[in-house]
Amino acid sequence: MSVASLRRAARESVSGLPRAFWWLWASTLVNRLGAFVATFMTLYLTLDRGYSASFAGLVVALHGLGGVVSSLVAGVMTDRLGRRPTMLAANVGTAASVALLGFMEHPAAIAAVALLVGMASNASRPAVSAMMADIVRPEDRVRAFALNYWAINLGFAISATLAGFVAEYSYLAGFLGEAALTLVCAVLVFLKLPESRPEKGTSSARGAAEPEIGLGTVLRDGRFMGVVGLSFLISLIFTQGSVGLPVAMGAAGFSPGDYGLVVAVNGLLIVLLQIPVTRFIEHRDPRRLLVASALLAGYGFAMTAFAGPLWAYALTVCVWTLAEIVNSPIQMGLVVRLSPAHGRGRYQGMYTMSWSVAALVAPLMAGFVIDRLGAQWLWGATGVLGTVAAAGYWLLMRGVPAEAKEVAKEVAKDVPKDVTTGAEPARA
Repeated sequence: MSVASLRRAARESVSGLPRAFWWLWASTLVNRLGAFVATFMTLYLTLDRGYSASFAGLVVALHGLGGVVSSLVAGVMTDRLGRRPTMLAANVGTAASVALLGFMEHPAAIAAVALLVGMASNASRPAVSAMMADIVRPEDRVRAFALNYWAINLGFAISATLAGFVAEYSYLAGFLGEAALTLVCAVLVFLKLPESRPEKGTSSARGAAEPEIGLGTVLRDGRFMGVVGLSFLISLIFTQGSVGLPVAMGAAGFSPGDYGLVVAVNGLLIVLLQIPVTRFIEHRDPRRLLVASALLAGYGFAMTAFAGPLWAYALTVCVWTLAEIVNSPIQMGLVVRLSPAHGRGRYQGMYTMSWSVAALVAPLMAGFVIDRLGAQWLWGATGVLGTVAAAGYWLLMRGVPAEAKEVAKEVAKDVPKDVTTGAEPARA
């Protein structure tokens, strides 16, 4: 492919999106550049503070529990207060709690503040996803979610590298650095992102009042809760990359450095392939893509049972990373399609909770299976989970209207406007 072709492909991948999206994208990138606590919490507690591995595990679990709680609360806030106020509160709360955590001495205080950090840091996710759905045209949403996911992984890759050097100098500097970058994110939101929450009106041309949407509405939405359940299964699989894989590689005689090299393949491939792969799959059948991604995820991890040399482990990472690249934007697009405009916050909160709960369950699952049965059984279980998820996607997507029909219906109802100018966005 020529340089001119690459430039044209790059332009087409980023064109046609409103300015507000790019400010939202920039805030995501800045936020992930400061992801110090999530990366180095365990090392900080065990190496720097001298606590036991069990206490470190408890603190990490409390951090995850905070994310579970805040997913639903932040979803309600997103719909009631608005996307922008929720993001501002989440970012300011994260900055304050992260900075406070760096100064905590007593074990109980560390555990309590870690819970607050988990709640605050997870609270912005439903609002970000809801705002993205508000401001981006339906036909561009898969691409927008893919670009945002790319920013998340790019920021995390950079932050993990820099945080390693910062930790060698001072863990406190890492906490304060994350707090500062999170405040920068809050400033971007405050200065550049106007509120995008749709105003409540009528639900039809006959003037019928829009029904109130509560958490009960979400729970009674069978098809959407099916997506939440399948998301939980998929996230159980993907989380084994940071939970089961290092344990299994350590038991096989590999060093932490070897694991670092292998798992780095995941971030590198996402940064290199997320945009071109999304460009390739953007307008293809989401049902087949979700089924394929579930199978690739399950059997990609299942291949770990047969891995011997280091390159074989890296090959398995390549397989399930491709599944991650395909699954994330397609599934996010499906969540938006199934969410009513005035309930996007609650729906996104429930969806976010599925990943937070999986982050709690996956370590317990991996530890139990590896200790009682062995790592081979864990990898076999991921294959089973992937197969179940694939079958679930195939059944769930039956009867879902074709995306092209939904796009035409939504555009005909209300052509979205660029919230920064009030004008219709330019088309690519």
